[in-house]
Amino acid sequence: MASGMSPGLAGLPTSSTGTLSIAELRSAAARDPKAAIRETAKQFEALFMQQLMKSMREATVSSGMLDNEGTKLGNELLDSQYAAKMTGLPGGLTDAIARQLERQMGVGAGAALAAPVPAAAASGAPAAPSAATPLSQKQVDFVQQHGNAARAAEMQSGIPAAFMIGQAAHESGWGRQEIRNADGSPARNLFGIKAGAGWTGPVAEITTTEYVDGAAQKVTAKFRAYASYEESFRDYARMLKESPRYAAVAAHAAQATASAASAAGFAQGLQRAGYATDPAYADKLARVINTTMRVQRAAA
Repeated sequence: MASGMSPGLAGLPTSSTGTLSIAELRSAAARDPKAAIRETAKQFEALFMQQLMKSMREATVSSGMLDNEGTKLGNELLDSQYAAKMTGLPGGLTDAIARQLERQMGVGAGAALAAPVPAAAASGAPAAPSAATPLSQKQVDFVQQHGNAARAAEMQSGIPAAFMIGQAAHESGWGRQEIRNADGSPARNLFGIKAGAGWTGPVAEITTTEYVDGAAQKVTAKFRAYASYEESFRDYARMLKESPRYAAVAAHAAQATASAASAAGFAQGLQRAGYATDPAYADKLARVINTTMRVQRAAA
């Protein structure tokens, strides 16, 4: 153990002041995410308690002639020690903050990547909402693979990159169910955009599922094919921004920050505009977008 360090919560090393630096917290998170989250929560509570004690001291103790910089420093050190003693107690702020952080981050990044994704989540089917649903390596790889293309499309349209990656993941089953050309090569159409009368580029003709009066039916349809995934993201962003059907949805998304609430609004807007015939499309898409945002938070 390095000089000046003492064992902290769950075996994490802490400095002589009882706190970890940001770099140390990042390193600890890679080894033991849950312990790192609790240590972060404990440091938040310690800061809060220290400020609380300082406020109480200022409100109850009047300054006198004997007060000087030395006595002020002594009081601050004493407050810090008292705060450290009262921090991390069972049922205190540390527990509440840790629970909130765990809900926002899902499970720890290391444990998340090691566990397989449930079949329902991989296909985009509805599943019981749970912050502890593990992430899969496939999901992480997909988000990383298309991050640059999505950010470039965000610059073009204003639509949050997480929304676009999430929809690409939902439409392609995280890349497992991509539209393919007749020779088996990928058409790189990640958004399921059909080749209408105005499309003059290459097409891929496949059998897909459409919902007619709520009933699923197999139909043959032509879809746009692209030379790259970047082209797919650009065309999708352009279509949403310029199409009278989707322009309002795109404009609203461009003014929102990526969150669970705005993701749900984006998904519902697309469904109302007729992006897909699946009656459960909005719920499925919102779940996948939320998963995408979890992957991005874990990688940050």
